[in-house]
Amino acid sequence: MSRSPANRDAVEASIVSDVQALSAESDDLSRVFRERHDLTDNDFRALLHVMVSERDGEPLTQSQLGQRIGVSGAAITYLVDRMVQSGHLTREQHPSDRRKILLRYADHPNAVARAFFAPLGEHTAAALRQFSVAELTIAHRVLEALVGSMRDFGAELKG
Repeated sequence: MSRSPANRDAVEASIVSDVQALSAESDDLSRVFRERHDLTDNDFRALLHVMVSERDGEPLTQSQLGQRIGVSGAAITYLVDRMVQSGHLTREQHPSDRRKILLRYADHPNAVARAFFAPLGEHTAAALRQFSVAELTIAHRVLEALVGSMRDFGAELKG
């Protein structure tokens, strides 16, 4: 997508269009992964939220996961119980609050996801090699701002 917008409005519109295209491609890859591994949409979303939260150093409780994917307490209990039984998730006691149980991404599904998405990582690395560290740093700042704006909007929608 090598467009060369001439002004700020055009550049911003191109970025929005690129984010939409990225989201659509991500949805397609997620669908293929879900189909190959017999996961429901909520299963996949739960795994993704648990993985991202762990990576960010803020593991989720069952209740937090339910809020993130927008399901009831009973539905998240069923989903998590099923995901633990199938070996996708594990439960771990919170290190400082014994009343809380944290959800963790289990080793086997982590390996399965890595195997599936490793080629994407290689394609991504190849695509990014054309940019300098300075350019990548700016792109990272832009993406952080966009993720922040989406989180803010999501929080507003949830009221």
